[in-house]
Amino acid sequence: MPPVTQLNVELLRRLSEIDGVPGREEHVRDLVVAEIQGLVDEIREDALGNVVALKRGTAPDGERKKIMLSAHMDEIGFIVKFVDDKGYLRLQNLGGFDTRNLFARNVTVWTKDGPLPGILSPGGRPVHIATPEDRKKVPEIKEFFVDLGRSGEDVKAKVRVGDPVTLDQAFREIGDLLCGKAMDDRASVFVQIEVLRALQNAAPTHDVYAVFSTQEEVGLRGAIVAAYSVEPDIGIGLDVTLAVDTPGVGPDEAVTKMGEGVAVKLYDSTMISTRWLVDEFVALAEDKRIPYQLEILPLGGTDGAAIQRTRGGVPTLTLSLPTRYIHTIVESIHATDTQAEIDLLVAYLTK
Repeated sequence: MPPVTQLNVELLRRLSEIDGVPGREEHVRDLVVAEIQGLVDEIREDALGNVVALKRGTAPDGERKKIMLSAHMDEIGFIVKFVDDKGYLRLQNLGGFDTRNLFARNVTVWTKDGPLPGILSPGGRPVHIATPEDRKKVPEIKEFFVDLGRSGEDVKAKVRVGDPVTLDQAFREIGDLLCGKAMDDRASVFVQIEVLRALQNAAPTHDVYAVFSTQEEVGLRGAIVAAYSVEPDIGIGLDVTLAVDTPGVGPDEAVTKMGEGVAVKLYDSTMISTRWLVDEFVALAEDKRIPYQLEILPLGGTDGAAIQRTRGGVPTLTLSLPTRYIHTIVESIHATDTQAEIDLLVAYLTK
């Protein structure tokens, strides 16, 4: 099957580099709404900031089902929880971090008057004067601070408790990999936008509700609200998953492999995908010769779980993009897998 659309890498770059921690997704939301204007029949924003876009299907009234897709706009990050007298900021994390990946990072603090550049580092001695015990220690989030290079008085005048703090990273293409921050889950936001674009040329059979959700990283909160409102007949979560096909990990723990296709999730710690729906997607992928792989993720969850549990329950699965280095600023996806997910979704929605 030829690809239904060519990857718009420039849009993916913009989505990766834009900032939006849970509860403060407004920059991402503005970009999403601008991109989908004219691609759908309705766009609305709900009380939690979700974007809910409707693309009506071609089946007769009374026969159309509601198919809900959901990809989350938020990225892991921080908010300011304390400003000390010297102007150093202490942080509350929003989402899960491996603190070994947070040493000496450039960050941006988003104040009411605009962004301020800063440096994130843990407290303690640098390596030149550290003891052997210091060097072995893995710091906790509470030990990290942000240095804004300003006086305490100046910082307190500019920064408020609750201001978002995001990690800085430029998007890069590395061979076949597309690498940057917030691929979890802007890569799926990108897929969802490109699916809506492709549906301009091949209309969906049933009504498609494309949800760009908020606050997934702190408990699937946006998708819970959106699914309750939409009342879908079928749910499809869109997210990333581990691809630990790298040195130091055995193949039995890799979860997925880069470049081998979109992952059809069977299980994670928040949901078991509906089996008949899994079988339908697998059969379609094989019929259309779209590369796919099956996924079992020991720990983690997606918006699919929120959809599946809404009201009386919804048949649901999640499609995942294999991703290396998840929850870092160098999250990497593969062009082949991304194209496969777009193609499979379009094939399903138009069959």
